[in-house]
Amino acid sequence: MTVTIRRADLDSADLRAFLQAHLDDMEPTAPPESRHALDLSGLRRPGVRVWTAHLDGTLVGTVALAPLEPGHEELKSMRTDPASRGRGIASALLRHAVADASERDIRRISLETGSMEFFAPARALYAKHGFVPCAPFGAYTDDPSSAFLACDLPVP
Repeated sequence: MTVTIRRADLDSADLRAFLQAHLDDMEPTAPPESRHALDLSGLRRPGVRVWTAHLDGTLVGTVALAPLEPGHEELKSMRTDPASRGRGIASALLRHAVADASERDIRRISLETGSMEFFAPARALYAKHGFVPCAPFGAYTDDPSSAFLACDLPVP
């Protein structure tokens, strides 16, 4: 198994379909005001960095970092194709995003994910990589449908 991670081609039809599947997966998990996944236009905002993972040429995962304030970014659009889960793709994407942030002197990465059982594997993945619960950040507010996590990156 060879996973390749590269900057996303935001004009790719495959990526558009992959992101739509992500939004479709999120729809039944929480009320609309508690769904915070970015669509393609959100991923096109200035400063957002998006990567895709490919397994033997097929798109199998995405991850993005969006700026919050100097030295602080938000992890967004983390998704692995359901048929490819359990192969380490999400861990590879997460390590890639953290390494990129660290190289750019980002000191903290925060994220919002669901609090429901559907998101338990995601929360376990983030915990495995050093993310710990935190207060809502940025424009988020307390929401029983959300779990907020953050990871402080080491100073070089």
